Amino acid sequence: MTNRRAIDINCDMGEGFGHWRIAGASEADLLKLVSSASVATGFHAGDPNLMDDTVRLAVEHGVRIGAHPGFRDLQGFGRRSIDASAEELVNDVVYQIGALREFTRRYGVHLQHVKPHGALYMDAARNEKLSRALIDALQKIDPELFIYCMGASVTYQIARSAGQPVAREFYADREYDRTGSIVFVRSAGMFDPRRVADRAVRACLDGKVTTVDGDDIDIEFESICFHSDTPGAMAIGEALRGALVANGIRITPVGDAAAG
Repeated sequence: MTNRRAIDINCDMGEGFGHWRIAGASEADLLKLVSSASVATGFHAGDPNLMDDTVRLAVEHGVRIGAHPGFRDLQGFGRRSIDASAEELVNDVVYQIGALREFTRRYGVHLQHVKPHGALYMDAARNEKLSRALIDALQKIDPELFIYCMGASVTYQIARSAGQPVAREFYADREYDRTGSIVFVRSAGMFDPRRVADRAVRACLDGKVTTVDGDDIDIEFESICFHSDTPGAMAIGEALRGALVANGIRITPVGDAAAG
């Protein structure tokens, strides 16, 4: 994939709980920069009031909405693995999707995608049994629902084989290893917004990314992700969107970007 001229930008949102909110930019401001929002569904972060607020704001800004289910791990922000059966974990995901879907219905929109969070995302990426159970469940509850995942994952391969709509992600605020997988961290440090933006533009136009080892690898994707809890998220989002637009890359929801 080179010279991509249309791309989705997604951001993980609604990741507070009760009176606690992630410090930094407001989600209303972040929503001006993205075309898709992955909304926390209560297990790693989020609660009914915050889910409602985030969905309402996304609808007001014309941003498509996805469910962002995670491990049942509020204390660890869903970035610690939980040893459970694939059936149990998928039931947790279905439960979380259902909760957010009702909020999208409340505001008259459809759920666009599901994107597992944190350790659940990474575990599914390499666990064929978990990914297969997840895709089987999505085929039954909503065969039109996009699943967001890494291109270098069994999740992607199984979704493609099953005919489930799938969007590969490029992580603007994470590093890559030689396999094309992101380097998973429990706490992200500071990133230079300009470097993040330049790397994303290069990935769109040349289909390349430099790994932590200094090697260039091929990368293919339909969506670019940055995280609302990354320090300096607003500056990253502004630099990212500005650089893409300046290089003639249109920002559009994933269903349109996948065809662009």
